[in-house]
Amino acid sequence: MNKPITLNSHALCPYVQRIAIALVEKGVAHERRVVDLGNKPQWFLEISPLGRTPVLTVGDASLFESTAILEYLEDTQPNPLHPADPVERARHRAWIVFGAEVLDTIAGFYSARDAVTFEAKTAALRRHFTLLEDHLSEGPWFSGADFSLVDVAFGPVFRYFDVFNVIDNFEFFEGLTKVQAWSLLLAARPSVRDAVSRDYNALLRAFLLRREGVLAARILISGAA
Repeated sequence: MNKPITLNSHALCPYVQRIAIALVEKGVAHERRVVDLGNKPQWFLEISPLGRTPVLTVGDASLFESTAILEYLEDTQPNPLHPADPVERARHRAWIVFGAEVLDTIAGFYSARDAVTFEAKTAALRRHFTLLEDHLSEGPWFSGADFSLVDVAFGPVFRYFDVFNVIDNFEFFEGLTKVQAWSLLLAARPSVRDAVSRDYNALLRAFLLRREGVLAARILISGAA
């Protein structure tokens, strides 16, 4: 008998989205429970050693950290999302780590409190995507015909820019034709699209305004709030 699986999540967490996408791609039956990280319930603190999402509950066991959860799903569930070749698999793992680096830069971008930091993070994001352009396959997915865990990792990355690009024209993807095509395909894939609630964009804008940084000021100026 299969053990019940629950994804304990937060509405905006990109690492939760990784797990949500992988579960759907693998056809794994599961429930999803949203946690208020501003007021963490005791039951969540008992299953999350670091006090953050995602946490995947499998029967009586609780797994934390998205990379570890993705590897667990690869080890135990059908429909592999890693390539079979060990060298390619290692290469994909490295790009998943890079995806986390991009997310860290995004956090620095939307949290920047001064123009110098804001411009530095903007430039860093452009460099990240230029690097991706140089290493993307001819498509449709990161390494060709097969949707992989690298695609899973970058679906939540590109989702931020649906909101950022309404605020201002930052030209993050200017001239990067493969990155642009990849981001559009990811946005249209059902597992990626449905990894968040329908009010995600509004929730993200509200979150960005609470950061009270340079980007929040741009939101107010643009009227995108």
